[in-house]
Amino acid sequence: MQEKDKNEIMIPDMNAIEEELKRVKKRERYMWALRSTIVILITVAAAAVLVATLLLPVLKIYGTSMSPTLNEGEIVLSVKGGVPHTGDVVAFYYNNKILVKRVIAGPGSFVDIREDGTVFVDGVEIDEPYLTEKAFGDCNIELPYQVPDGRYFVMGDHRSTSLDSRNASVGCVAEEQIVGRIVYVLWPVKKIGMID
Repeated sequence: MQEKDKNEIMIPDMNAIEEELKRVKKRERYMWALRSTIVILITVAAAAVLVATLLLPVLKIYGTSMSPTLNEGEIVLSVKGGVPHTGDVVAFYYNNKILVKRVIAGPGSFVDIREDGTVFVDGVEIDEPYLTEKAFGDCNIELPYQVPDGRYFVMGDHRSTSLDSRNASVGCVAEEQIVGRIVYVLWPVKKIGMID
């Protein structure tokens, strides 16, 4: 038996070279596909964050001030921009929190509330089909109350528990405070749909 020289170089045959070339090309295609996928995922995530932050904020409801329209734990979609109108449900900043209430009156309107909770705007009783109960609530403002320019008078749909524009500590909401109009319930599945 002959002993192989340790310095002898083994020259691979053509099949081995082709197999190694295929393996290298396959690895390059895999790495290219992986890089492309990661770039696409990062781009989509960044776009989703921008859309969610700038145009369509998604919010989670805490508390019961908007029940039965919105209940604790529900996830809702809001739309930024536009002028809120009476009856719109809006999210707004208040003391480093985001609150959700319904717009009752706009700038310059007069709001009056009877002891039984019936609400009048500019002397006309407003139709509130979304309420299950009326209540005067925690009201410490002088009625009738004129809404200041650039502000909106808001109230929760659960009038007996909601802390809202009826109380001077919250007051009317400035346009700059408004995050957006709540337009759609995303969760739970049984409540998915537009908000009345």
